[in-house]
Amino acid sequence: MQKTQARKHSYSASAPKAKSARKTKTDYYDYSLVAIIVLLICFGLIMLYSTSAYRAEVRYGDDMYFFKKQAAISIACIVMALFISRIDYHILEHFSALLYVAALGLMALVKTPLGKAANGAQRWLKLGPIQFQPAEIAKIAVIVCLSYMIVHMGKQVRTLKACMVLAGMGGLLALIAYVCTDNLSTAIIIFCITAGLIFVAHPDTKIFLIIAGVGIALAVVTVIFLNATVSVDSSGSFRIRRILVWLHPEDFADDAGYQTIQALYAIGSGGFFGRGLGNSIQKLGSVPEAQNDMIFSIICEELGIFGGIIVLLLYAYLLYRLFFIAQNAPDMFGSLMVSGIFIHMALQVILNIAVVVNLMPNTGITLPFISYGGTSILFLMAEMGLALSVARKIKFEDAK
Repeated sequence: MQKTQARKHSYSASAPKAKSARKTKTDYYDYSLVAIIVLLICFGLIMLYSTSAYRAEVRYGDDMYFFKKQAAISIACIVMALFISRIDYHILEHFSALLYVAALGLMALVKTPLGKAANGAQRWLKLGPIQFQPAEIAKIAVIVCLSYMIVHMGKQVRTLKACMVLAGMGGLLALIAYVCTDNLSTAIIIFCITAGLIFVAHPDTKIFLIIAGVGIALAVVTVIFLNATVSVDSSGSFRIRRILVWLHPEDFADDAGYQTIQALYAIGSGGFFGRGLGNSIQKLGSVPEAQNDMIFSIICEELGIFGGIIVLLLYAYLLYRLFFIAQNAPDMFGSLMVSGIFIHMALQVILNIAVVVNLMPNTGITLPFISYGGTSILFLMAEMGLALSVARKIKFEDAK
């Protein structure tokens, strides 16, 4: 994404352009990005109600329990994103280090009495009436901090030392996310954002392609080895068991592979055009917590493969708008930030859908703007606000 942008905005000129960008008044606003975000949120609320109504009625006596909570936080987050979009994103240059330290500190607090367990994992932080997952802050922190560091490294980013420093900064956040919140999927996303930003900023792509190829080959060899030598009963690690269950979910249909099998049943029974909105059978308890990370399976059951394709096209257009903003940003800092947001969004969509269709082991990653979860949509909308803030600095002539 960023190779042509890197040529357009040289490192040495990034600081002066940032300064001039503050003085440039434009009348451009990316209404297309706002529209696709609102469309995804509205679609998500419709599917959330359809998916969760039965479970909410049984558990809470109110079929709109999940819908009302998600609708309230969604409206508040849209307002928050529009407010953030009116703030000059360059202010983050002064707070990037503070944001990084805050992310580390908040994740460490999860191991204290302030941490709260949910669904068998202690990943939440409760500060008075506020409860959230601090690992989500780390995703924004790694995007902002690394973008700032890359800009100020200038041409030194080409050196091995600079790449190691950047990888170390992002890797530390990923490590703390894994150790303190026991959240491997978030740790992987943080590290992939780190690798993606280094790739975007570095002029030589060949070495990254080689590293990626070696990494994929090692992952394949590891999975084959585990499948041949380790059994689910003998494994002491639940993550290794997840990999083994992923390879043979039908052998564990009554236990660890139950959710995956039921999600695949939902997708298969929907056919091409689906059973019709509200007519899912699997949501009546067969797919556990269907309103969370498995909601895409219910979308496919009710709206069919056609509906699933429409969802993918909506995400593709959202990513296109982020790509456009990154390519036309007035300076390297804004361009790198939106590139990081692009990487995060793409990773989360791909990983969620890959889990639902059993292309990879279960990770518990939500589907952006559609899955139930206040913390997820809060920080995703904060990122969208930052992207809109960068978009406002684009000259109107460049946006045509």
